[in-house]
Amino acid sequence: MSGDSVRRFGMAARLVPEKRDEYLALHRMVWPQVEKTISESGIRNFTIFSLDDVIIAYYEYVGDDFDADQQRMASDPITQEWWTHTAPCQRPLREDSTAPNWEIFDEVWHLD
Repeated sequence: MSGDSVRRFGMAARLVPEKRDEYLALHRMVWPQVEKTISESGIRNFTIFSLDDVIIAYYEYVGDDFDADQQRMASDPITQEWWTHTAPCQRPLREDSTAPNWEIFDEVWHLD
């Protein structure tokens, strides 16, 4: 992928109702190292929206090797610790999903 290419990602999950406030509090003060790792992994414009127990996220990937960047992020000890706090707050959007939490959308249309 060339450096000027952007891959857009949309995804959704549900919050565990009794953990909603905890999840929102965590994201009011995201750990600086987590933000740094996300940025260093080629991710830009990462946004999470919420409506009741539904969370929707959008981000753009601007790197050259998505799989390697995702692996680098997943191997970061601080990010792993962050996920031990956020993962129990999330569940898949659809009840019959086999995803651990976030479900990735297919991009249908885009306008710059």
